Amino acid sequence: MSKLKLKGKEIRAIGYPEGPVISIAMNVMEKNYKHEAKEDVMNILKQILAAPVEFENDAVLGLIARQLLPKPAREGLEIALNSKGIGFAIFGIGHIEQGAINQMEQAAKLPVARAAALMPDAHAGYGLPIGGVLATENAVIPYGVGVDIGCRMCLSVFDIDPAELLQRESYFSRELSAATLFGGGRQFEINAEHEITDRPEFDAIPLLKGLQGKAAMQLGSSGSGNHFVEFGTVEVTEKEEVLGIAPGTYLGLLSHSGSRALGAGIADHYTRIAKEKRRLPAEAANLAWLTLDEAEGIEYWMAMNLAGDYASACHEVIHAKIARQLGRQPLRRVENHHNFAWKENWEGRETIVHRKGATPAGKDVLGIIPGSMTAPGFIVKGRGEATALHSAAHGAGRKMSRTAALHSITHELLRDTLQRHGVKLIGGGLDEAPQAYKDIEDVMSSQGQLVDVVGRFIPKIVRMDGTQPKRRHVGER
Repeated sequence: MSKLKLKGKEIRAIGYPEGPVISIAMNVMEKNYKHEAKEDVMNILKQILAAPVEFENDAVLGLIARQLLPKPAREGLEIALNSKGIGFAIFGIGHIEQGAINQMEQAAKLPVARAAALMPDAHAGYGLPIGGVLATENAVIPYGVGVDIGCRMCLSVFDIDPAELLQRESYFSRELSAATLFGGGRQFEINAEHEITDRPEFDAIPLLKGLQGKAAMQLGSSGSGNHFVEFGTVEVTEKEEVLGIAPGTYLGLLSHSGSRALGAGIADHYTRIAKEKRRLPAEAANLAWLTLDEAEGIEYWMAMNLAGDYASACHEVIHAKIARQLGRQPLRRVENHHNFAWKENWEGRETIVHRKGATPAGKDVLGIIPGSMTAPGFIVKGRGEATALHSAAHGAGRKMSRTAALHSITHELLRDTLQRHGVKLIGGGLDEAPQAYKDIEDVMSSQGQLVDVVGRFIPKIVRMDGTQPKRRHVGER
């Protein structure tokens, strides 16, 4: 028997009001009545609508019913932080600015905090620091995930001699430019076809419905900031069963980008709601959370997962375009989110693990940790280190703000650095110059207990946005 699938318009058609109850009803019924006939499920929904008070205390249907009952007045009291925060491990403390440590200490004082860790590429952000990992109980923090929901790395490894990158540099440069779009707000004139844009969440949640059109037009684009698509050399020196590639030198295609306007819209909307529902002290205001047993929290969780899948689809479109032009299918593809939240067990209890600029590094889990436009990236295998909440750094991490980089790095210095490393840059600004980043070798040496290196990626042709940053929220490498 096929699984139950509901649409928001079907639930609206039987009289359900516009709002979170639509998505809640879809989620509850598809999860708990997945093998029931749709007609029977719709009859249950009609009964709940007619007399929600009768279902208020039902273990399953009560979540729907309570959305239909009058809401009690909110007291609006401020939630106090704990006087002492939970302890957390810091990896590579010598490379981390005090501002990031201070932010992590604030997060550790949240009443919902259960475990935390700080990665060696950490630097200050909004809410959680970039490189911050936080496990909470029944709570998801929109700014603990970040604005660029599902920002991820994706590497395709091709059985092509990387010497061709130099021999046919113009060809490979042209393919990078043709495969995607860079720049804030950029979108295609013709939509890429992908099932992600037809997902039922777009119909179930009004916010997503308003973002659906732009999401379709931006599918396969890359955005601005430190997002990139680049060709380079992949070096695998030892036989590695998890990676599954024989030792050798290959051509690699590496991309870094997230969920574009879709993710930003979701983050902004649910952060406002979280701040309204949970008033925290000013210094911790961006850590406001939603619980997963309230309508807004369930909606955010659904929207966040959609944005993560959308980010993955963007990379899929880019890599498929280039693979077609190369006339080859990749030997292996490795990818991972690094701005996301996952349900994971911690000391026998389910928690929500936020990794804001951190790579999942569970036992034998593969991931990509990039450097800068001239520094190597690393294919890694997680060691499942519990004190790091099964996490690792997500890149070199900034040592210089974008403003500082623009004022202190010259075009001549950037040009000389690129020439010295044999890298061709298409686009890219001074705010993304290698000098703005920490030394990736230092970062990697600080997390030997978190990951094993199974391969390296050496950038050769790098495509980035060339415009100066305008928004305060951009992806973090």
